[in-house]
Formats: sequence, structure tokens, C-alpha cells
Amino acid sequence: MLSALQDAIPEPYWLTQPGAPAPAAPLDGVTTADLAVVGAGYSGLWTALIAKERDPALDVVVIEAGTAGWAASGRNGGFCSASLTHGFENGLSRFPGELDTLLKLGRDNLDEIEATVTRHGIDCDFRRSGELQVATADWQWRDLVESHAAEAARGLDVDLLNQEEVRAEVASPTYLGGVWDRTGCAMVDPARLAWGLRRACLALGVRFYENSPVDRITATRAGLALHTWRGRLTAARVALATGAHGRLLKRLRQFVVPVYDYALMTEPLSDAQLAAIGWQNRQGIGDGGNQFHYYRLTADNRILWGGYDAVYYNGGKIMPEYDQREATFEVLADHFAATFPQLEGLRFSHKWGGVIDCCSRFSAFFGTAHGGRLAYATGYTGLGVGATRFGAKVMLDLLTGRPTDLTSLAMVRRKPVPFPPEPLRSGVIQLTRWSIARADRTQGRRNLWLRTLDTLGLGFDS
Repeated sequence: MLSALQDAIPEPYWLTQPGAPAPAAPLDGVTTADLAVVGAGYSGLWTALIAKERDPALDVVVIEAGTAGWAASGRNGGFCSASLTHGFENGLSRFPGELDTLLKLGRDNLDEIEATVTRHGIDCDFRRSGELQVATADWQWRDLVESHAAEAARGLDVDLLNQEEVRAEVASPTYLGGVWDRTGCAMVDPARLAWGLRRACLALGVRFYENSPVDRITATRAGLALHTWRGRLTAARVALATGAHGRLLKRLRQFVVPVYDYALMTEPLSDAQLAAIGWQNRQGIGDGGNQFHYYRLTADNRILWGGYDAVYYNGGKIMPEYDQREATFEVLADHFAATFPQLEGLRFSHKWGGVIDCCSRFSAFFGTAHGGRLAYATGYTGLGVGATRFGAKVMLDLLTGRPTDLTSLAMVRRKPVPFPPEPLRSGVIQLTRWSIARADRTQGRRNLWLRTLDTLGLGFDS
């Protein structure tokens, strides 16, 4: 499939679209705020927007190392899920006692995102089309049948589709069956969602400083001071929303590892090509492998095709050159051709990668520092498009210093199992990646290493 890749632009498709806002000026000098939000991805944008909607008089400042949405928020697949726990099964295994509460909070959160998009006129192609989980191997089908029964028992709007039914939805010869979650996921244009949230924040009076990386945080009598190379911002309260790029709070380093995810975007499909695969309901799709693919249609009928090859670079390094990995792009292109052979000759227009903030429980965790004056939410592990809004509410509740329904949740109070220090960390992660790939080749059978990690609650998710 090298010919299909040869003209692909090495940039995130979403961020190359017209309509990106002009960046705000960098911080230059000394200023103050009631609330400072570090990071202008989804997590920071939701925090600023909700804080300002709750209290219009609050002076809120967002400070960003690059520009709004340039990192994970502008590079993802645009799956805006109701799940706060990285899927039903992960939530059931880790938070069984409060799963019903978390499911309701997640559904309410997705409804509120849709309402916000409507209220602020955010043009991000928000479609409540649901998500289709497909099985491409017998062991995946067995797992899907079992998980569907558990989800249906909890009242989720999920349909079990046999081979004929799932191929009627999307025509791939690889599908053996599937589960369609009809209402628990929306498809969005991720960059336009970030840009729209930024615009909504500005309309409410939030101030922005972009291209202003924060070097360090220090305590002052007035609160916390955020230092950049040209200025200083002092705020009574700080929300840290930096995801995988967080280096400002040392305690987070034991819980979060940066993992690179890669994606391809095709050129637009013709009407005949689209008819050849069906996909009239435009669901987001993910397969049931441990190394799974995710894919969806865009507004102009391109196919985003990503996932499978989650890569941890030894030592946890984050470098711009890691955004491109030709070996992974070639694997993804081959898998695309096997999934949709009727699209032979379709070319890829863009190829890119980006870093995800991964933790051992796969779902976000929360906490405070600096005597409760700073709150953080991180570790979304690739499912943060929707869950970051929930995380923003948690951070704001934590900053009040008072118990709330959200801060009382076990999910909020508990931390994930920490990763071991380097160089052991790199060895553990690479052994786990090898074992996961092996399980996919052996009908899902988990070796002793994976079973041990399952027992310890320490894992790695592609």
C-alpha cells in the first residue's frame, strides 16, 4: 500500500482545515487572575467555559504552550463518548459499586456537550450516530456477546448484530458480528470543537495567552505564580490541564506515560465508493482486538483510519519527530485494504501521530496540590473528547475545597496503580505490548504476564 501513502501530507488533517483562529498574544509582563487554566485543549477549555458560565464575574485566564487544540484535542478521531471509564468493561472491572452512577453521569455529560454545542453555535459536525464495535475474530465475537448482555442488563441502548446484520450496516468481509451502541457516542470534528469552545470562552470574557509555555509554578501570598519566559501570571486557583505534556507537577510522572497513536485520512470517497461500503448511519467504528483500530466518516466523506500500533518510546520522550512513523502508517494502510477491499485505489491524503496521556486504569484520575490551590485531571488514555468535560467539573469542585457529589466518587478519590520508574518502566511496557500483540494472534489468550498485570490492576491499552 505504499502507493496509497506516497502523497499523504504529514500533518493532522483536522488542523489543516481553514478556519483556525488567530493565536492570542503570548504572556508578556505580569498579570493576575482569579482562576488560571494551564492548557487550551478540551480539558482546559471546558474548565474555563464552565467556570465562567457558573460565575460571570470570575476572572479566568487560559495559558497555553502552543495554540488551542494543537495537541491531542486536534489530532484524535473525534469519538465523543458517554463513557467516563474508557468503556463499559473497564468501568465494571474497576468501579463496580458505582458503575450505574458513572453511566448516568456519562450520559448526562454527553447530553450537556450536545446542548453546549447548540447553545454556543459551535460548528463541529456533531452527530449522535453512535458507535459500532465489530468482531473480526471468533474470540472477539464471544467477548462482544458477553459484554452486550451485561450492557443490556444495565439498560444501555445497545443492539447485538449478527454477521449479516453488521455487514448490512458497513460492508466489510472481515466482520463476524457487532454491537451498536446507538446513543452513547457522538462523532465530532475535533479541531472545530476545540476552536468553537475557545470562541465561546472569549465571548464570555475569558482571557487567553498562547505560545506561552509555563516553566514552573511557585507559591506566593496571593496564590500560585505561573512563570513563562516573558512573564508571570498569579492566580488564586489553578487548574492544570496539560495531559501528556504535564511536567509541572512531579507527582504525576509516576502515574502517566506518553503513548503515541497514529492515524491516516483518505481522500474523499466518490458516491460509488461510498455506496460500495454502505455506512449510511455513519457510526464510529472500533474492532475488538487488543490492538484495535478506530475509524469514522468525516463531513466530506473521507475515512479516518487510526489506532492499532500504540507506541511508547523508551524513556517516555515526547519529540516532534515521533509524530511521523512510516512503519506504522504502512501497517495501517495494509489493514485498511483488508477491511475495505472494494476501495482499492483510494489514496490517503494525510498521515499523523500524537501523544496520549495514559495511566494504568485507562481512565482519568484527579487530585490537588499546593494546599488545594491547584487541581488536576489527567490520564484519559485516548477517550477524553467527552470525558474531559466531566474532568473539568471535578477540577472546579476540587478547587472549592468542599465535598461534592463528584469529589465523593471512588473514581475521583482513588489513584491508579503507579508505573515503575525507568528503565524498568520501558521494559514493562514493551513486554506488555509484545504480549498484547501475541494475544491477538492466539485467539485472545492472555499469557502469564498479562494475567499478572490484570491481577495487579496495572495494564497497557492500545
